[in-house]
Amino acid sequence: MTSLTSDNSAELASSQRRQRFLTEMGIKVQWQSRARLAQQALQQHDAAPLDANTEFAPTEPVATAASPISTPAATPAPTFATSVPAPSATAMVSKGGQDLHVQPLIHKPTVSANADSAWDDEVAASPAPAPSAAAHEVADVGILNERAAAIAQMDWVQLQAAVAQCTACALCKGRKQAVFGVGDQQAQWLLVGEGPGRTEDAQGEPFVGKSGKLLDNMLASLGLKRGQNVYIANIVKCRPSDASGNDRPPSAEEASACRPFLERQIALLQPKLMLALGKTAAVSLLQRDPQTAVASLRGRVQQVQMRNALAENIAMPVVVTYHPAYLLRKPGDKAKAWADLCLAQQQYAQA
Repeated sequence: MTSLTSDNSAELASSQRRQRFLTEMGIKVQWQSRARLAQQALQQHDAAPLDANTEFAPTEPVATAASPISTPAATPAPTFATSVPAPSATAMVSKGGQDLHVQPLIHKPTVSANADSAWDDEVAASPAPAPSAAAHEVADVGILNERAAAIAQMDWVQLQAAVAQCTACALCKGRKQAVFGVGDQQAQWLLVGEGPGRTEDAQGEPFVGKSGKLLDNMLASLGLKRGQNVYIANIVKCRPSDASGNDRPPSAEEASACRPFLERQIALLQPKLMLALGKTAAVSLLQRDPQTAVASLRGRVQQVQMRNALAENIAMPVVVTYHPAYLLRKPGDKAKAWADLCLAQQQYAQA
């Protein structure tokens, strides 16, 4: 009896510690004790006949997954998944010698809509638009590989001409001009963004306007300057826009169609370090799931396999940080971006 009381006390203490931890992390507690579950189930059974569709709270703690990442300056706020898997087992309670099986509660969190998610690094991007019948798609994989092989042999002049004339995806229909990239073609720093916005599409240069000024300030903090030991490119070379004419992230198909151009730029540059600016650039460059949050990629040096000028596969270092446009909307995260820049500078010095 004493041992049972001691076990119950230990379980209660553990339960209280777990609840405090979840509260500190900002995770809503989504569980109840078995004793409380049994009491609620009995009350439900007394009130009405038990129905197969009746929902009850799960018997085990369920918390959304977090990915805390340590950074040189500060730890970023964890980002949590937006759904919780339904428990597979049913809860059992007993009343009057009769076992009652009840279905666990299936948690259905509400996800708030974000009207401006195109540049939001901490919000899952809008679903990629379904390929239209008018899209210029390459059905034959052999032709696709032949195209990539041809691009892999181009020099800078040939590559820029190929980008200007590219019709590999439907983005070519809405562009004013392709945005090839800008900077020192011998640069050791390569900055990779998402894609041209409205202003970039009009001017033909990546990162102009307010976000471009902030990027220039970020570079200045590292003792760098646009065009001097720095090259800036994007995942896609043409502006992605939605039906309303607003900027949006490129789809996976659009990024894939443009990837041979970026890979050739990387092969020609052979940079010591790549800085991925924003969620879309990071997940595309690193070939991660589109739902991956920037917070889970920050704080450490990533590696991406790329071909060098000799067509050899080598691992290149990548540091992930927030997109300047996101920082303009969320200035409180500039401290995290500064920590990322410090990490990048440290990695560059060691390269």
